[in-house]
Amino acid sequence: MNNQATEESILRYTSGLAGVDLGVNDITTFALWSSVALLIVVVVIIRLVHLSSTHFRLSTTIGLTEKQHRYWSREGSIWSKFKKHVFYAPLWRIRHNREIQLSKALNVGTIPSRIHLILLALYLSSNIVYCCLLDYQQQPRAALIAEIRGRTGHLAVINMVGLFILAARNNPSIPLLGMSFDTFNLFHRWIGRIIVLESLAHVTAWSINEFDAVGFQAMTHSLTTDPFRLYGLLAVIAMVIILIQSPSVLRHAFYEVFLHLHQTLALASLVAVFLHVYSQSLPQLPFMYLIIAIWTLERSSRIARILYYNITHRGMTKAIVEALDGGACRVTFLVHRSWTDRPGTHIYAYLPSVSLWMSHPFSVAWVDHTPEDPLSSLSTAVTRSSSSSSLSATTGLEHSKPSFTTAIPKHKTAISCIMATRTGMTSSLYARAFASPKHTITIRALVEGPYGHPCTLRSYGTVLLFAGGVGITNQLSHFTDLIRAHDAGLCSTKKLTLVWTVRETVQLDWIRPWLCELLSGDEQREEIGLRVEVLLYVSKPGTKECKDGGVHVDWFPGVARSGRPDIKALMEREFDERIGAMSVGVCGPGALADGVRARVRGCVGKGKGKVDFWEEAFTW
Repeated sequence: MNNQATEESILRYTSGLAGVDLGVNDITTFALWSSVALLIVVVVIIRLVHLSSTHFRLSTTIGLTEKQHRYWSREGSIWSKFKKHVFYAPLWRIRHNREIQLSKALNVGTIPSRIHLILLALYLSSNIVYCCLLDYQQQPRAALIAEIRGRTGHLAVINMVGLFILAARNNPSIPLLGMSFDTFNLFHRWIGRIIVLESLAHVTAWSINEFDAVGFQAMTHSLTTDPFRLYGLLAVIAMVIILIQSPSVLRHAFYEVFLHLHQTLALASLVAVFLHVYSQSLPQLPFMYLIIAIWTLERSSRIARILYYNITHRGMTKAIVEALDGGACRVTFLVHRSWTDRPGTHIYAYLPSVSLWMSHPFSVAWVDHTPEDPLSSLSTAVTRSSSSSSLSATTGLEHSKPSFTTAIPKHKTAISCIMATRTGMTSSLYARAFASPKHTITIRALVEGPYGHPCTLRSYGTVLLFAGGVGITNQLSHFTDLIRAHDAGLCSTKKLTLVWTVRETVQLDWIRPWLCELLSGDEQREEIGLRVEVLLYVSKPGTKECKDGGVHVDWFPGVARSGRPDIKALMEREFDERIGAMSVGVCGPGALADGVRARVRGCVGKGKGKVDFWEEAFTW
């Protein structure tokens, strides 16, 4: 009788709300969301101050001489130290985006930066604290375990709200906070891991009480016959599979498989958690409706964006794919709509004949508008009116008329990307284009975007851009924006330097038509106050290409250098010769990005010099 009474007393704590402290659950929800809201407010304030300062600097420095920029070349020591030791600092020494390699084929991802680790540690610690806010006195063991079950399950659902917001491409927080999708993706991955751990703790707490009450056989039977418990079990299984296949080594080795599985399992877990909560009308049901609304709204907005840009009465978007030497494709999407051309953005490309319904992110390298676009028309007029002039002496470029292999028919907008060949879709696309007679094909396509956190560099007197490999696409968009804005009288930049490193000489041709067009009026620009310098490096040139200590490029003589750039020397030279405020950006391999970051940190605060650093990385 005593054993039976004990089993019955425990059994009441195996389901429902018996033993669950709803009041404390509400407190943890408020505390968690309030702390996140407070962080958002702080970031928004910092961003507003930065945007206000940038706008004021731009409006007061356009048309000024180099000497008149001196006021903006200095910065307060306190803010400089904060940037150097918190915002720009890696976790330890200089390593941040350089992947940790197990072998040439396997890596385990990157190390979070110092500020990222601080935020992640605070978030994880707060979840641990909330899980441990229990009534440890004057209640039976089964009731305490039931409280753990209720708390961990509740927090898992609450964290799912943020998880789905962070995963959204149309995330309003990206432009609001000025953070990259890469940063949000980092937080998405770690919050997902926290949810899995809380879900496992939730199931473990239930299993302990269920086992004590009815034994192992009856417990496993209830998992397959009780819909409420079955839905919960299926949700946890889906989450655990996501956790197992999410490490960087598996994501990168089997990216296409990962993407399919991740999206399918994420949707399956959402449906299973909803049915689990809905079947007993648990207090978390409103949060589940909120998550579903977020997911539905975001997906609907993406579909609407795709339909608007790609399907019109004039036809569907097409893509001209050119297979280039050096293992890349130049892909130009012909869109019938006008396009918001902002530097530093990326698109998601759908190529149904190559990868069915899957989409992949690519930086936008170049955008051609119709003549109705005023800025594009002005830029075209400026660059082409100087066809009789040679290019800048600092670059050593000879004038050549920019041209594509294939003529692009007139459309409202032509959006171009460089897609480096790796595995999966990019490999299939390159092979298909290369196999065609002229190494060029035209296929139907869809573009989704533009996405990103576009930032203008027009208020800086000095801009230094580093790029490695296909990272040139992101930097070229900023380079283009600054030159076109300067031609239109909308830019304060006086000194613009682009440093690009490639592995093979033929890879320099990836952006040849665009670079030639941008630099064709360089002498005139220098006369009116903009000094443009392009430094090209080839790390592994062919023996026949080396000439007089450099690398011979028929369309770019005297500029390409053999080896890798001396980042320290370049950074120190540009810093010492800076005009006004200075911005340094990098997009490329992790080793290059970490090297640039380290050299920038060495200059931040030096002589109270004003130097801002930014990095564009895609650690998908």
